[in-house]
Amino acid sequence: MRTDRLSREYDVEFRWYVFPLHPETPEEGAELTDLLRIAPEQLGPMQARVREVAAAEGLPLAERSRTYNSRRAQELGKWAESLGKGDAWRQAVYRAFFVEGCNIAHVEELARLAAEVGLSGAEAKAVLAEGRFAAAVDADWQRAEEYGITAVPSHLCEGIRLVGFAKYQDFQRLIGRG
Repeated sequence: MRTDRLSREYDVEFRWYVFPLHPETPEEGAELTDLLRIAPEQLGPMQARVREVAAAEGLPLAERSRTYNSRRAQELGKWAESLGKGDAWRQAVYRAFFVEGCNIAHVEELARLAAEVGLSGAEAKAVLAEGRFAAAVDADWQRAEEYGITAVPSHLCEGIRLVGFAKYQDFQRLIGRG
């Protein structure tokens, strides 16, 4: 991934913040065509472009027709970060959602993913039930609003924003190295 390469080549440290991408999505999910307000025949070409970009990054990406609410996954991501498992969590959730098509709004699915990355599934359920990291997610969402973040991925460096799947040279310029 471009961000991994940037970290290696320039000793750049990334801080991950979560973003409220379609927080209105119900737990059972929503059809992408409904969410994006597009005709069904438009979805295939749109996804083909995204898969092309993902493939260039070496990221697996399956075709999908539904999306799911990510709020609970974000809360558990904050918990995983507090235990030094943030990267493993992000990778597991990415794979579950974008490759396997799992509903990451379901507590049982999230508990399974927690166990997969070496965390306690039972503790993951408790974290969600008690809302232990809800305030941390709320703070990230507020920060995104303050910075005018409306799309993912977005990268910020010293007040400059880079949005979308940018070229490596754009990342170099963002950090003042290009």
